Amino acid sequence: MTTHPALQVDVYPATAERWPDLELLFSARRATSSCWCMFWRLRRTDFSRQTDDEKKAALQAHTAGRLAPGVLAYVAGKAIGWCSVGPREDFVALEHSRILKRLDDQPVWSIVCFFVATPFRKKGVMAELLRGAVAYAKQNGAQVIESYPLDLQSHQPAGQKLPGFNSYMGIASVFQAAGFVKVSAASETQVMMRYTVA
Repeated sequence: MTTHPALQVDVYPATAERWPDLELLFSARRATSSCWCMFWRLRRTDFSRQTDDEKKAALQAHTAGRLAPGVLAYVAGKAIGWCSVGPREDFVALEHSRILKRLDDQPVWSIVCFFVATPFRKKGVMAELLRGAVAYAKQNGAQVIESYPLDLQSHQPAGQKLPGFNSYMGIASVFQAAGFVKVSAASETQVMMRYTVA
């Protein structure tokens, strides 16, 4: 169990038993813009071709696999947040990304997405999800965990609203506070960070 001064947050792997909670979280107000967190798990052509229902079914199938596709944050028994985490090779589009290329041949786990329900934003839930994702990766043998967050210290986002496309991958300062270290700049606003398991 993880806690925040204002909230008590529990984080659990998104296994098949928790699919109804994940489905409800993602269905509310079309939270995932019809993505169902398959954007990085599919080739771009396949992602564009699949219907919303096919993406939803694919994510549900992942919850029944050997590894959960991510972790869920709960407050008072209700799922209020999500973080996608897994071995990098499971994220097909990431493996083919020109911007987020592999840095080396080390086996790494990747954290690629966060979603927090609107009433619970800016309350530390992202940090709790991150801790839960790191813990889950460690439990499953990860030695290096990689992330691709938005760097709010770069000049471009200063004073601007967070660009949705990048901010869903997290905020660099949250990762830094959790022990991640910047290893590369993917663009002017996006960095690659790593956490090495001791």
